Amino acid sequence: MDIITRLGEIAGNTNVLTGEDTAPFQRDWMQKHSWRPLAVVRPASTSQVSAILQLANETGTPVVPVSGNTGLAGGTNGEGALMLSLERMNDIREIRPDARIAIVEAGVVLSRLHDAAGEHGLNFPMTFGARGSAMIGGMLSTNAGGSNVVRYGNTRALCLGLEVVMPDGEVLMLMSELHKDNSGYDLKDLFIGAEGTLGVITAAVLKLVPTPRAYATAMVAVPSLTQALVLLNQLQEATGGAVEAFEYMPGTYIDAHLEKYSDARAPFEARHDVNVLVEVGATAPRDAVADDDGSLPIATYLEDVLAGLMEENAVLDAVIAKSDAQRTEMWDRREAAAAVMLGKQPRVDTDIAVPLDKVSTFLDRMKNILPQVDPGATSIEVSHLGDGNIHYSIVCSQSDPALMDRITERVEDVVQEMGGSFSAEHGIGISKKPSMARRKDPVALRVMRQIKTALDPNNIMNPGKVLPD
Repeated sequence: MDIITRLGEIAGNTNVLTGEDTAPFQRDWMQKHSWRPLAVVRPASTSQVSAILQLANETGTPVVPVSGNTGLAGGTNGEGALMLSLERMNDIREIRPDARIAIVEAGVVLSRLHDAAGEHGLNFPMTFGARGSAMIGGMLSTNAGGSNVVRYGNTRALCLGLEVVMPDGEVLMLMSELHKDNSGYDLKDLFIGAEGTLGVITAAVLKLVPTPRAYATAMVAVPSLTQALVLLNQLQEATGGAVEAFEYMPGTYIDAHLEKYSDARAPFEARHDVNVLVEVGATAPRDAVADDDGSLPIATYLEDVLAGLMEENAVLDAVIAKSDAQRTEMWDRREAAAAVMLGKQPRVDTDIAVPLDKVSTFLDRMKNILPQVDPGATSIEVSHLGDGNIHYSIVCSQSDPALMDRITERVEDVVQEMGGSFSAEHGIGISKKPSMARRKDPVALRVMRQIKTALDPNNIMNPGKVLPD
């Protein structure tokens, strides 16, 4: 009996796709990689995933887990592999408002979890542009970041427990609801960020937080990134750590956004080099209940801080959102970054992190280094400035792989000198394997390989990803 027939017996024939039916699963979101999978199987339960992996392990069939397929590092490349789609495992099993947790399956779409938690006055505080298609399993597997990391942390920080199917089909039950469990190795964190190379995440226990009662959102122009960091610290002090987002958009990005979207508006009447989207979320009634004049205390806090800094010439301009429409316009500008970058070719994309006080230094150094490597290149970047994550893209003068590799290595040189990371939130997949080989501590790589070999001795789980060859 061939493997396709046996898969049909496990998941049902209609849930085993072959040939042209696999077309939606043959490319990554960035359109950089394409492949032809052996088949796509869509299980509906953990027991089906277990049976599928047991079969794959017995037959030596490579398995590539896939959720929303919104990754940016080629981690779902499934040439000749069995792609395991978790889209049917999309139950929100339970929301427990008093404990502030959600128990969900891996195929739950992020925006749907937002809506379900919102019905209880709660929120799963992870958000990014692909929230309408990204799924929880993929977010956990890549340890996704986003715009709210400055307040709530990345996906790893928001997960209490996991259910994982191991490569041999055994189910590892780590569905803890505890905030404290000091009983040996924290296996949960081993699978978060492993990109499906160690097993398949099928369910999770996630933390929820109170939905802010009010937001104060503004676009702020400052003289420099150094001054932007001062602004962040002052806002954190003034609001008791309630800054939810602090997003940097340089003048070059604003120019590119206006070029791509003819109906978009500039954030200010004058052009500025350093523009920051600031959002503060208020959960306490004292900060969110309107005063007699209709103003919100949280917005007043923001206005007061900005006014004081404007008097000191530490803020050049500021526009505070007065309506949901204005807030949405500000966020649309930032969340269009991926679409804006896609229009620039040939391009080198990097996803780096440096200490908060070195973001400006990194960008200044690259302004001097980039012309030495490619005199015709230009750069464009956006940054989750509150957590030091920079999406630094270079539009090269020519489509030359050797040139693009040199540029990538020079970026890595500067990042490494600053004690940073060449991968902040998008994972490794295929695209960053050369960086792993060049930059990751050799001992760390050896330990990672030992773990991979111990848990997946037949190397069936997403082979060829994350670890250098």
